Amino acid sequence: MTKPSLPELLHAAVTAVGGTERPGQAAMAAAVAEAVDDQSHLLVQAGTGTGKSLGYLVPALAHGERVVVATATLALQRQLVERDLPRTVDALHPLLRRRPQFAMLKGRSNYLCLHRLHEGVPQDEEEGLFDQFEAAAPSSKLGQDLLRMRDWADETETGDRDDLTPGVSDRAWAQISVSSRECLGASKCAYGAECFAEQARERAKLADVVVTNHALLAIDAIEGAPVLPQHEVLIVDEAHELVSRVTGVATGELTPGQVNRAVRRASKLVNEKAADALLTASEGFERVMELALPGRLEEVPEDLGYALMALRDAARTVISAIGATRDKSVQDEDAVRKQALASVESIHAVAERITQGSEYDVVWYERHDRFGASVRVAPLSVSGLLREKLFTERSVVLTSATLKLGGDFNGVGASLGLAPEGTAGEDVPQWKGLDVGSPFDYPKQGILYVARHLATPGREGSRTDMLDELSELIEAAGGRTLGLFSSMRAAKAAAEELRERLDKPILLQGEETLGELIKNFAADPETCLFGTLSLWQGVDVPGASCQLVIMDRIPFPRPDDPLMSARQKAVEEAGGNGFMAVAATHAALLMAQGAGRLVRATGDKGVVAVLDPRLANARYGSYLRASLPDFWYTTDRNQARRSLAAIDAAAKADGR
Repeated sequence: MTKPSLPELLHAAVTAVGGTERPGQAAMAAAVAEAVDDQSHLLVQAGTGTGKSLGYLVPALAHGERVVVATATLALQRQLVERDLPRTVDALHPLLRRRPQFAMLKGRSNYLCLHRLHEGVPQDEEEGLFDQFEAAAPSSKLGQDLLRMRDWADETETGDRDDLTPGVSDRAWAQISVSSRECLGASKCAYGAECFAEQARERAKLADVVVTNHALLAIDAIEGAPVLPQHEVLIVDEAHELVSRVTGVATGELTPGQVNRAVRRASKLVNEKAADALLTASEGFERVMELALPGRLEEVPEDLGYALMALRDAARTVISAIGATRDKSVQDEDAVRKQALASVESIHAVAERITQGSEYDVVWYERHDRFGASVRVAPLSVSGLLREKLFTERSVVLTSATLKLGGDFNGVGASLGLAPEGTAGEDVPQWKGLDVGSPFDYPKQGILYVARHLATPGREGSRTDMLDELSELIEAAGGRTLGLFSSMRAAKAAAEELRERLDKPILLQGEETLGELIKNFAADPETCLFGTLSLWQGVDVPGASCQLVIMDRIPFPRPDDPLMSARQKAVEEAGGNGFMAVAATHAALLMAQGAGRLVRATGDKGVVAVLDPRLANARYGSYLRASLPDFWYTTDRNQARRSLAAIDAAAKADGR
């Protein structure tokens, strides 16, 4: 029997999921197959509606080697494992004459820990899990969640937090889960043979396709201890998120509360001298943090340096002492020791990293209204790490609807550690960029309106002219508005003001769960939804409920953002343009994501309105506009209002 061709396989898969074959999807599948066969790398921009999941799954499954697919969002992970992969495997089985296996793999803390469930949490105050449950009366939310999780534990086959519906709070989940550092290890744990996390790993070892997330991919790359099984092909979906996820995993943090918890956990397991030294060091650290002012620390201040050295040394002594101590009077001693050790090791690692002081790290103070001050350390860049760990010994495909910024892939490529496309040389990963377009007719379906007449937004103060403009646009659109704001404060101020001015429901992020807000927004065309960062990327509302997307200003990073400003400065010191490489790239990515909320289906029509004149007037405006979908462009406010009114009238005539 002849080997089936890629177009045949793609046709079978698209038919199975009830989709439509698109030229962009076929071009993407061919490019992925070529990259996998050549063991080269591919960056592919595939617009909304292309069907990019099948564009990479079909050639990957046809290749026959093990594939890891890493994605940023839970929604896409679930879509792949629950919908796309089962249907695709069923469709390809008769043609391939084999049935590829697939599995989901997440970090350990995403799975129910049977040891925690049955033995309880080693509590600081020596309360076990269900003592705490007794204390949290069944009428309380925590008590109800714990009782529900105990029942769920008897029926679940996966122990995966995402299979528990409705979900529970982080606080409740923490009672029945452990981090990888706190885990006793399957061989030492009484429940090791039944462990859900271990079972997930075993399934992943046997699977042809392993679906995971960016965070686990980052842990696998950074920590050196392999978490993912050996694989020949890596596909990174939603690749525009990868750098920030890897940075997050590589960021360390110390807070007085975290240090105090470690002191409480360790003090009953070590000799008095070691416990006292850690307590004294923690008190010294707390005193320093009381005076901490938010901002970057170009040099570690003397008082913080001494406090961290004391913490590091005391933590090292405690780690040695915990390793040598045995105390049968401590209930469930192994788990108690493991939790204490994890807490102290984490403090030692961060204190050591900051005191050693690397030119490749950025250190800063942060202050949170609820949690107080913290000191944080993050890598200046993760590009070297990604180049070294990601692009060796496997073929890598990175895909997203937004990878091409300002007209090419080199900006995103540089953040991933790749030299400009086409650069030759030993140890230089070879890659190709491909834009397969979108099935949507952007110039006919959407308008990009820039409010050129408004005042340039300043750092502080109200923007009365912007609120007037916003009010008029929403009125013309008949509601139907997604408001994307650069800060929560701006979103809140706009919501409060417009609730008084307009007779339209205005939902505000934070007033209800995100899922509930999006559901309510989609259900009523007159409703508007205002919010910040997660709305720029996380809203998929096709149809007449979202016909106006507003951006209040270009979403540059805050000038006082320690990590972004440090990265900008480093680019400038190396002779580059720091503003374009860091701030403009960050803004372009977010704006491309935000503008992508408007057209989600072939029948969608509407306006993206940017209420920041810099998009039309500033030199970098053309770079940002080139990163957006190819909408029809205008700065005429009357034209924008007339178009919105016409789109609203057409929707109402259709009964939407």
